[in-house]
Amino acid sequence: MSKNLVIVESPAKVKTIKKFLGSNYEVDASGGHVRDLPKSQLGIDVEHDYEPKYITIRGKGDTLARLRREVKKADKIYLATDPDREGEAISWHLAKALKLDEAKDKKVYRISFNEITKNAVKASLKEPRSIDMNLVDAQQARRMLDRMVGYLISPLLWAKVKRGLSAGRVQSVALRMICDREDEINSFIPEEYWTLDAKLKIQGTRQKVTARYYGDGDGKKTIAGKEQMDQLVAELEGATYEVSEIKTGERIRKAPIPFTTSTLQQEASRTLNFSTQKTMRLAQQLYEGVDIKGHGTIGLITYLRTDSTRVAAEADAAARSYIEAHFGAPYVASGEAAVRKSGGKVQDAHEAIRPTDISLTPVLVKEDLSRDLFRLYQLIWKRFAASRMRPAVYETTSVRIAAGRHQFTLSGSRIKFDGFLSVYTPDEEKEEGGALSEKLEKGMLLTPEKLETEQHFTQPPAHYTEASLVRALEEQGIGRPSTYAPTITTILARRYVVKENKNLYVTELGEVVNGMMKQAFPSIVDLTFTANMEYLLDRIGDGSVSWKTVIENFYPDLAAAVREAQSRLESVKIADEETDEICELCGRHMVIKYGPHGKFLACPGFPECKNTRPYLEKIGVPCPKCGKDIVVRKSKKGRRYYGCIDNPDCDFMSWQKPSAEKCPKCGQMMLEKGNKLQCSNKSCGFVKTQ
Repeated sequence: MSKNLVIVESPAKVKTIKKFLGSNYEVDASGGHVRDLPKSQLGIDVEHDYEPKYITIRGKGDTLARLRREVKKADKIYLATDPDREGEAISWHLAKALKLDEAKDKKVYRISFNEITKNAVKASLKEPRSIDMNLVDAQQARRMLDRMVGYLISPLLWAKVKRGLSAGRVQSVALRMICDREDEINSFIPEEYWTLDAKLKIQGTRQKVTARYYGDGDGKKTIAGKEQMDQLVAELEGATYEVSEIKTGERIRKAPIPFTTSTLQQEASRTLNFSTQKTMRLAQQLYEGVDIKGHGTIGLITYLRTDSTRVAAEADAAARSYIEAHFGAPYVASGEAAVRKSGGKVQDAHEAIRPTDISLTPVLVKEDLSRDLFRLYQLIWKRFAASRMRPAVYETTSVRIAAGRHQFTLSGSRIKFDGFLSVYTPDEEKEEGGALSEKLEKGMLLTPEKLETEQHFTQPPAHYTEASLVRALEEQGIGRPSTYAPTITTILARRYVVKENKNLYVTELGEVVNGMMKQAFPSIVDLTFTANMEYLLDRIGDGSVSWKTVIENFYPDLAAAVREAQSRLESVKIADEETDEICELCGRHMVIKYGPHGKFLACPGFPECKNTRPYLEKIGVPCPKCGKDIVVRKSKKGRRYYGCIDNPDCDFMSWQKPSAEKCPKCGQMMLEKGNKLQCSNKSCGFVKTQ
């Protein structure tokens, strides 16, 4: 009979942790939360003491019954849920549901570990503690605030707009930010400016350089219009171009800091084209454990929900030793590695996201990981290794060329010491000016061959992408690492926002909902108010603020605003998107509807005509076998593929997206593969870069 019971959240961890602890320990999983507020009612006693009314989550009865049997067999129970306030609350709910606080013959402990490795798990058993009720109260307050906003405002949106909509404490602010950015873009007035490049030949040689116009003796000048440009070109007619100044120096590029949740989501979006949701799903797998040859099932990365860049001393030392052994002592960072300044918003309970074992390089584990798991692990490993390396050093050259009273400049750089760049190049910093291959000297004369003028216009702010929205939410102090991905997933699922080529565009529905929220609930969608609420939740977590005080101050104002909105807000009708598909029962044009499983086609004649049909997304390419449309389909396992709309009569299918372009070599269909087009005829083999 096992004397010790360890309860974790995820069943995926059970086998790994059981292996670490041996036969004296039984390990079981709760499968996440076991209790929550009821779905059928608010579930909070707003008339008296604001106590939440928790119930057992549907489907969790068997899990709790199994855990109760295990509890009876054990003398010691270790609650080992995730190391954050959500995990702390799950441990508390488990203790209540299993009546552990009433079990006088049992010893109940809370343990937590930041990584699923043998050392970390065993070390946690040596430092057991009681449940941190401050963290539990912070989670309860967050859950109750979210429930109040969703439960009170969402039905109002159903009544005034359409069913299936929702409001949320964080999601509504994210929607407002996207709408505000859309307004900025629409109201942007572009301003004209011009650039002037001089193509110059070094006298006595065949070498050429291109210099950009800088200004005159009074300093840097902006060329605002064609008239000004024409005057400048006229002044430069017949001018002598001479190298007037050459400056050389060094530029330091600091090593990056390790990933937090938000920076990992941003970088994975930019470099791997992963959605925030996909990044978190893959990171969860890497954290919970992967079967690695020679090691068994182990967690490859530390806990994935964190806004700290702190690294444990042991991991820091191991990384520096690895770098010295494989790159040499000059590559090891000197002194303490850089950390991000908190600004009062960072919770430092966890480490940054890093590999649990720096010696498990991406090359060593590649065969044991799926393609996407490998790519994410490689990104995390490289970023962490780079964070423990010296900065890169560039040798820079800046040249100023005089042409009468006017001046042109050109510059270049070359890597003098690659430092951390030997393992990692931040995606947003890959563009570097090349070294000046031409040898220039002060006083050297240059022969003008051509003046190139080009008109430009200032550009509006860019649309948000998932990556840039996560960055903006973090900078504003809105949400926490655990909320970024669910927030974006929700506003996309509600069709408030659509994603095209990574950009997020607000829909008509999104504009209507945002307008109503701004009109009726200005504080809910106010960035400062929401950021302050996150601050208060953190203060509840450290014990300096009472959770009931926060709830008591929030609910009455919200309830009053809902009552006023019910009578004041006017209903808005959002028309369904009409398609070219004809209803075979009544002849109407079918419209696109949205259900729990995504888009479907429905007859607008409902309830007289109840015809529905699966929605098939056409890609604008004819089937090579029968000439009908190719559509996007999904396999039974949810994998996306492309098939003929006339399936099963036509059996054409392809895992790669077909292109309308034909192979110039054999005339067959081309397939999109990354940034390349590849002939579908394997014996042809023609490939073209897009």
